[in-house]
Amino acid sequence: MKVINLHQEETEMIRLAIENNRKAQQFIYSRFSPKMLGICRQYIKDLQQAEDVMIAAFMKVFTNLKAFQHKGSFEGWVRRIMVNECISYIRAHKKVKFIEDEIYVEESFNPIECEFSTADIQLLIDSLPDGCKMVFNLYAIEGFKHKEIATMLGINEGTSKSQLSHARKILQQQINTIKNYEYGTK
Repeated sequence: MKVINLHQEETEMIRLAIENNRKAQQFIYSRFSPKMLGICRQYIKDLQQAEDVMIAAFMKVFTNLKAFQHKGSFEGWVRRIMVNECISYIRAHKKVKFIEDEIYVEESFNPIECEFSTADIQLLIDSLPDGCKMVFNLYAIEGFKHKEIATMLGINEGTSKSQLSHARKILQQQINTIKNYEYGTK
């Protein structure tokens, strides 16, 4: 019964927010902004810039709220807007380079062989080249397929695969370096 009440409350808040009810908009913003800032932070290293992008994306959420058709989760709809806004921001402010000359090789990759905090993992991901970082986030964190990523970023599917492979290789090297340092083997 509690799940039904939450869904009805969310549906009612969306309806009120469409009518420009500021309290409903504040409710939606307060409920989703912490998680959405985390999503923006995955793509944008600087916290203030990530917050600016999140706020701009919330403006798009509220502007396009009428377009939400209540099919699927509202959070997923908001999340997709956040990701697209991050990609748009990165395209507008940086020249993203994709490594096209590498051949895609499926690799086994297990980053959790030793204990890392979320902040440690985010630092490792932040150190990736921008193209690799975007593809890695879209594939490994957001769950998009390579075909979808290629369409979103305007690249071919093979480039998406090679970027993921390159990101995994870099992350594995970083993890091995950290492990070697921790165990005193290098």
